[in-house]
Amino acid sequence: MFNDIGPLELITLVVLAVLVFGPDKLPKVIQDVTRTIRKIREFSESAKQDIRTELGPEFKDFEFEDLNPKTFIRKQMDNDELGLKEIRNGFDLKKEMAEVTDAVHGRESESSASASSSSSPSSDSSPDRVDMSKKPEEPGKDDRPPFDADAT
Repeated sequence: MFNDIGPLELITLVVLAVLVFGPDKLPKVIQDVTRTIRKIREFSESAKQDIRTELGPEFKDFEFEDLNPKTFIRKQMDNDELGLKEIRNGFDLKKEMAEVTDAVHGRESESSASASSSSSPSSDSSPDRVDMSKKPEEPGKDDRPPFDADAT
């Protein structure tokens, strides 16, 4: 619960408690705080148990920690019924971004250079690839769309 409190911080809290409550009232305050924490824990466990019984037997292995998105995703990644590890390992974002960057700057990437050197010279470009080195054609004055007064 208090994993991130160091020894110096703990000593500081004890000294502050003694100064604020005094050495006479401090044991009573500690008892009251521990009693309150115990009641809160009992209340939360009772609420969890009520929710589990209301959900029914199909949710008997339901854990409230799974409601945290990070925990849920971590659990699903460990389970891997959907094959998510294959998808994650098959997708190399750095390689994809390098290819896009090379295409934008007009350079050939390593994978496309090896593919183009092994392909036949008669094929100019594949239909699914866009040649980024060509400049787009500028439309003439006649290619302008008509003005629509109702649209403005």
